[in-house]
Amino acid sequence: MNVMITGGAGFIGSNIALELQDKGYDTVVLDDFSSGNFKNLLGYEGDVVSDSILDVDLDRFKDIDAIFHEAAITDTTVSNQKLMMQINTEGFRRLLDFSVENDIKFIYASSAATYGDAESPQKEEYAGRPNNIYGFSKWICDCMAKKYMEKYPDSHIVGLRYFNVFGPREQYKGKMASMVWQLAKQMVEGKNPRIFKWGEQKRDQVYVKNIVQINLLALDAKESCIVNAGSGNAVSFNHIIEVLNDVLGFDYEPEYIDNPYEEFYQDFTQADLTNAKKYLDYEPKWNFEDGVKDYVEWLKENRYI
Repeated sequence: MNVMITGGAGFIGSNIALELQDKGYDTVVLDDFSSGNFKNLLGYEGDVVSDSILDVDLDRFKDIDAIFHEAAITDTTVSNQKLMMQINTEGFRRLLDFSVENDIKFIYASSAATYGDAESPQKEEYAGRPNNIYGFSKWICDCMAKKYMEKYPDSHIVGLRYFNVFGPREQYKGKMASMVWQLAKQMVEGKNPRIFKWGEQKRDQVYVKNIVQINLLALDAKESCIVNAGSGNAVSFNHIIEVLNDVLGFDYEPEYIDNPYEEFYQDFTQADLTNAKKYLDYEPKWNFEDGVKDYVEWLKENRYI
């Protein structure tokens, strides 16, 4: 099978690309390297096309069997609404059109940001009231995908609403990297880990290997769908620090700070995985604690901490 990974030099895209390569797929990465990093692809031996999803000549990829669409602006603090919509939504539209026209499987990254302040655990039908332009851009992609699923019932379209993903190759995301990475880095540097008062905010922290798992399962989806991609469990910020202390051998106390994003901050996220199990047979292989241990080993082996 020939597959393309857009945003393949980014965090999740590179993990997908390397796993597909290991499984024997013929792969091509499409990335403009505006936020991705070549170091994420060390060990990758497939093709790399450096171009924007808005401008690339898609006709050159007509022999592709599946597209994993990960390319997007993922910085939720970006306030340039036009830029966010152009990249995330119009770029998505181009690739979706191309996939349907050429009978290519289309698997794409949606986001739990589409839920806004919806009650937890979040079920797919709760989406539609995002708190920021990032979440809105992803919500419009989901709406577009649903219409295509109805209009083209023989198409293969799968949207995956990522929750809080952590793991190898996220270190180039800067301030948008996971709490696990941010807090581990602070602790290794000898600092007390800083979290918002009073650390009881809970997020569905999902290890990136689970996200790679659900993406590969989406290739054999029973039907087109949009489902949650998380761990199914909520983890408090205080618990993250407890686990990191245990894994890293530290005994740091958290430093509590005011939350400057309180107006649009999601205090509690947890993925309801009922539909992910129903349509994709997805059951996360990694729990939070084991994921952190595996991640820290990788960080040490690659000298990031």
